[in-house]
Amino acid sequence: MTNIIITGSKGRMGQMLAACVPQHPGLRIAGQIDQGDDLRPVLASGDVVIDFSSHSATPGIAALCAEYNKAMVIGTTGHSKEDRTVITQHSSRIPMVLSSNFSTGVNALFWLARKAAEILGPGFDLEIVEMHHRLKRDAPSGTARTLAEILAQVRGQQLERVQRHGRAGIVGERAAEEIGLHSVRGGDVVGDHTVIFAGLGERVELTHKATSRETFANGALRAAQWVVRQPPGLYDMQHVLGLK
Repeated sequence: MTNIIITGSKGRMGQMLAACVPQHPGLRIAGQIDQGDDLRPVLASGDVVIDFSSHSATPGIAALCAEYNKAMVIGTTGHSKEDRTVITQHSSRIPMVLSSNFSTGVNALFWLARKAAEILGPGFDLEIVEMHHRLKRDAPSGTARTLAEILAQVRGQQLERVQRHGRAGIVGERAAEEIGLHSVRGGDVVGDHTVIFAGLGERVELTHKATSRETFANGALRAAQWVVRQPPGLYDMQHVLGLK
């Protein structure tokens, strides 16, 4: 039996995680923590912390998990480079799964996007469009950012130099090396992501649409069962699914 502690338990994902635990016979909730609660008293009773709190809380939670030798599954997004460095440095002491998206389908999209970029080559323009509910605070989404990182890596580019967030006004012709990222917000959309490979005379589009947060929750719970059996290190959902 794997004992999990949920941080961010009162949020949408925290509540969904708790609701999905009965679907995983090997898991038990040992604690649920939200903003203002002290994590330390419950850490001893857990094997792994599943963190869906907030990007600002994750560095402190990661430090506590490392101190108490507890594995982590991190689902928060919107981290700065500095915060990501602070978080991931603890993977030298504990096993940690850090993923922008725990959906099996989205991780298949990551794999397909990489293969398509490799096959189609530099002659295709790359654009990413994502849509989420009106309450989402960060843009672009962590998933869109991961997709852009994959595309830039395939092309040997530094994403910070080639990313383009939307267009307005007389911006001139599109540069061949650009990777466009476009964020749409509205309603209660759980998460839509499309990667566009636009060539001359043809276009390839890869799309994933999530209709329920249950897919993310079940993926995170699957990651929790997996990570407790791993040595210290930094992993992502591709490792959990055996795609790496």
